[in-house]
Amino acid sequence: MNISKREQRVLHALAQGGAIRHERGDSRRIDAVLCLTRDGLILSDCTLDLFRQMKRRGLIASQGGGPYRITLRGRQAVRPQPDNR
Repeated sequence: MNISKREQRVLHALAQGGAIRHERGDSRRIDAVLCLTRDGLILSDCTLDLFRQMKRRGLIASQGGGPYRITLRGRQAVRPQPDNR
C-alpha cells in the first residue's frame, strides 16, 4: 500500500503509542483533530483532510468513542524507522 510522507509520519507516531483526539461540532461530524505523541507533544502534520483519508483507508480507528489509534492494517502499511531514543 502506498502512503504519503505525512501519513507515514503520523502512523509512525501512532505506532509508538500516540493517539489522535477529535472534537465534534454541532452537526456531530468531526470538526477538529489533534495528534499527540506518546510524550504528549502535538504533531502538526496531522490535518483534518489527512485524518479523513487515513480513516477511510482503514489505517486508524476508534473504539468506544475514545481517541483514534493505529489499526493492524496501519501497522502493516507503515515502514519501520529507527527510534531516535
